[in-house]
Amino acid sequence: MTMRWRRRPEGSTWGDFGPDDELGRLNLLTPEKVRQGAAEVREGLTFCLSLPLDFPGGNVLNPRRHPPQIRPTVRASGRPNMNFLVCEEVPDATDVISDDLAVLHLQYSTQWDSLAHVGSLFDVEGDGTPRPVYYNGFRAGSDITGPTVAEEAGAPSRAQALGIERLAERGMQGRGVMIDLHAHLGDARVAVGYDQLRQILDADGVTVEPGDMVCLHTGFAERLLGMNRNPDPAVVHDLCAGLDGRDRKLLNWITDSGLVALIADNYAVEVHPALPGDGCCATLPLHEHCLFRLGVNLGELWHLTPLATWLRANGRHRFLLTAPPLRLPGAVGSPTTPIATV
Repeated sequence: MTMRWRRRPEGSTWGDFGPDDELGRLNLLTPEKVRQGAAEVREGLTFCLSLPLDFPGGNVLNPRRHPPQIRPTVRASGRPNMNFLVCEEVPDATDVISDDLAVLHLQYSTQWDSLAHVGSLFDVEGDGTPRPVYYNGFRAGSDITGPTVAEEAGAPSRAQALGIERLAERGMQGRGVMIDLHAHLGDARVAVGYDQLRQILDADGVTVEPGDMVCLHTGFAERLLGMNRNPDPAVVHDLCAGLDGRDRKLLNWITDSGLVALIADNYAVEVHPALPGDGCCATLPLHEHCLFRLGVNLGELWHLTPLATWLRANGRHRFLLTAPPLRLPGAVGSPTTPIATV
C-alpha cells in the first residue's frame, strides 16, 4: 500500500492496478482489445474524427481557452523565417524556407483529458481533512504542480504524474463503439440518464464490453462546423445532448461496463452546467467519476457525425479507433487527431 492514501473513494479503482498506477482503466486496453478493433476493419475506409483545431472559434465555449496562434520562427538576424530566401545568407543557395510555431490552448478543440485534468477534495488520510488529490491519490502541489496565485500565473506547470504522455505511451488504439444519441434525440438539449441511454442501446443493438472506447454522437460538433468559427452563444449553450452526471445509475453503468475511455462530440461529454446536486458535490460530476474515481479518460469535441452516419447506414456500431494525443510530458490535456477505420 502506497502512503499517498489510506482511504480511497467508494467505488473507485484506486490501487486495483498497483499502488503507483497512472493508467487507470487503460490497463484494460490489452493486445486482445487491439485485435478486436483491427477485426472491425472490413472496407479499409478511414474517417478523421478531429475538428480543425481552430474550431470552435472565439472563446464562447470556455472564456479561458482561445484559438491557436501560428507565426514564423525568427532567424538569428531577427528576420521572420517565412518564405525566406537562403541566398540572402548563403551565396548561390536556392532554398526557400518557411518554419513556424504554434501557441496552443491544449483543450481548445478536439482533445483528450488526462487523469490530471480533474481531481477532488477528498479525505485520503482518513483523518477528517479533505485534501486536493487526483486519481490514485496523486497530490496537488507535489505530483501536479504549478502556480496558485495571480502574480505567478505565467509560471510553468507540470503533471509529474498522470500527464497526457501516459496516453501517448499506451498508444490509444483499440475497438471503438458508437452510441448514436443524435439519431434518437436530434439537436435537443437533453440530459441523458441511464434509462434513456439503455433504451437507445437496446434499440440500436449496441453492446459495450470491457476495454472498449465509447463514442457518443450528439451532433454538436457538426453544428459547430456550420457556424464557421463564429459560434452563437445563444445557440451553442442550448444545443444537443449530454450525459447526466448526476444520475447515479448512469455512473454505475460506466463503472460496470468496463469501458476505458468515454468520448463525445460535445463540449464536456456531460451536460454542463450540471443539474443541481445535493449538498457538497462536484460541479463536473461525470468528470469526477471518470477521471478521479475510475481512471477513465474523456475525449471532447470530436467530430463524429460522418462516421456515425456511415455506421448507421451500414448497420454497424464498432470500428478500429486510433487516437494518440501529443506526447507532451507534464500536460494535463492534448489535442488529438483521431482516425476511425471501418
